[in-house]
Amino acid sequence: MTEETPGFEEKPDVPSGATPDDAEAKAAPQPNGEGAAPAGDVTADAGLIAQLDQVRTALGERTADLQRLQAEYQNYRRRVERDRITVREIAIANLLTELLPVLDDIGRAREHGELVGGFKSVAESLETVAAKMGLQQFGKEGEPFDPTIHEALMHSYAPDVTETTCVAILQPGYRIGERTIRPARVAVAEPQPGAQTVKGEDAAEAGEEKDNGPEGA
Repeated sequence: MTEETPGFEEKPDVPSGATPDDAEAKAAPQPNGEGAAPAGDVTADAGLIAQLDQVRTALGERTADLQRLQAEYQNYRRRVERDRITVREIAIANLLTELLPVLDDIGRAREHGELVGGFKSVAESLETVAAKMGLQQFGKEGEPFDPTIHEALMHSYAPDVTETTCVAILQPGYRIGERTIRPARVAVAEPQPGAQTVKGEDAAEAGEEKDNGPEGA
């Protein structure tokens, strides 16, 4: 049994040709690299950042596509609604146009006092329904002639008008909103030829007398 010699500390074996300092350095613990990222982690982070940028780009593109589709859908809905209203107005106008001769007969019967009894009730109901559908009658005696809504069937001259005027409504006009479905057929009168000249001369003479004062003054 080998006895240890007191006072002496056992040292590790030192390879041939190596100094004791080399052995101590080899035996010393190595630093664990705390605070420095390994090269593999840096590469992984760069890959994640690149993928995140790609996802953000794709998300922006998809968002833009959705916004464009939403705008196109809103425009489509507006066009459909506008077309629906237009088709409805045309259908109503066509229907009421077919009823105008009936309304004319009702108007003539009313003028001659023949709108009585059951016929009167039916006629008034028909006129009420037509009004609810937007039908409006126009054309009155004494209003200025407007070629956009009036159709002149008779022409004459009158000394008491200063412009072309509707003096008789031969057939009333009808409109739906701003759409004229039949112009008012009227008789018009224009100022009497020469009447304007005579009135102008009278006005001029009156003005001269006013300026010069009474004769003999």
